[in-house]
Amino acid sequence: MQLKEPIEQLIRNPREFTANMSFPDPAQLRIYDETLRDGEQMPGVCFTPKQKYEIAERLADIGVHIISVGFPAASEGDRKTLQMVMEGKRRGDMRDVEIVVMCRSNRNDIDVTVETLETAGISPADVTFFIFTSGSDLHLKYKIGKTLLRFEGKDENQWLDMPLEFYRRANINLQCDVIRYARDRGVKRVEFGAEDGSRGDVEYFIEYFKAGLAAGGGRPAWPDTVGCLTPEAARWYCSRIVNAMPAGLPMVCHFHNDYGLGTINAITAIASGFKVCSVTANGYGERAGNVPLHQLVTALNVLYGVEIPGFKYNKLRELARFMERMTGVPVQQHEPIVGDKVFAHESGIHTHAMLIDRRMYEAVPAELVGGKMEFVYGKHSGVAIVEDALRNHEAQLAAHGVSIDNDLIKRVTGEIKRLREERADSSRSVETIEAYQAAMKGLSISESEVIDIAVAIAKPQAAAAS
Repeated sequence: MQLKEPIEQLIRNPREFTANMSFPDPAQLRIYDETLRDGEQMPGVCFTPKQKYEIAERLADIGVHIISVGFPAASEGDRKTLQMVMEGKRRGDMRDVEIVVMCRSNRNDIDVTVETLETAGISPADVTFFIFTSGSDLHLKYKIGKTLLRFEGKDENQWLDMPLEFYRRANINLQCDVIRYARDRGVKRVEFGAEDGSRGDVEYFIEYFKAGLAAGGGRPAWPDTVGCLTPEAARWYCSRIVNAMPAGLPMVCHFHNDYGLGTINAITAIASGFKVCSVTANGYGERAGNVPLHQLVTALNVLYGVEIPGFKYNKLRELARFMERMTGVPVQQHEPIVGDKVFAHESGIHTHAMLIDRRMYEAVPAELVGGKMEFVYGKHSGVAIVEDALRNHEAQLAAHGVSIDNDLIKRVTGEIKRLREERADSSRSVETIEAYQAAMKGLSISESEVIDIAVAIAKPQAAAAS
């Protein structure tokens, strides 16, 4: 149906309320995907190096700018992944994507990663090293306090008695030492950050970032590790950090989604001047996950008018289905933008309106993200959508000697409702959910299995010793 008035006259554009917000030039924004690292830290998720390579190819193709491929010092699998991805990039399979590896603030992690690269004939200068430590006083003293004492040459027995200021200073010294060491080993690009930034002191982080830059770091990263920020808090922190850093410096924001606020917090950080935003495909990650790639890029585009140049929005739903197969973890059917049923309609009130104009109930343009409007028939279907379906197949019905009239439409509608309730009564949804939960539980190693492994390893040794 052709609307008589312009759509702008009939409904308010959500951009009316965001038009005055200031964002960096979209060409300067960088989408930083951490599916292969943080996404894999989701309990029950594990990727082989081959799977990681396939995922990296998909992410590069859709248009992300940066991909973190994992933690080489932590596993042989991540070392193999790094080599495979860099070889693929050398062949031209990964576009001009920046590859990031993660290292703790110790020299051994740098050594292992550099040797992994050099073994494959790859220069450390071709990879960004993300060197991280801790940031909040809670983490500094009680998580890595003993490490900091050892680094400063002090006795671990002093752990609980040393003041917080000691740990803050020692942490900066440790971070800068490892940054300088990485640069000495041929690393050209260093990203650096500290866990639990959102619960740390902002003035300390500013001092920490300035020291890291002076030591040879190039890109500070600030995280909301436990996902506790509100948009107001994100604005408070991020604006202060941006104003204290050199103008135009690219900085990373890394948000978790524990309260479902990851996306809006990321948008707030970008509006505050952060140019690099961490995401994961389907929002996979620890606990409640990370900022979902699909939510961030689509919301920026549709609601804020910030379009990422070269990004293939129309492949978002395809990527979501691919990632479900890779992880075995489906997203909910009503997940914004990529959920299997977010462009499906059943209610008679809705379907009748959608036949008039899709914008009646479609706020996210389906075609933009690779979706397609569809109708689902069931208990809430109305006669209008049933008639539309029958009219679409009028020739087929006529071949069976069936003519469409109001009586047939009403009777078919009634039968649809009856059949749907009958199917609901015989549903095996409980068994399906239980089977899925059991399958996911079976992927993880249980505590009892850990004990069994220990016994299996130790028994032959004990027998040999006796």
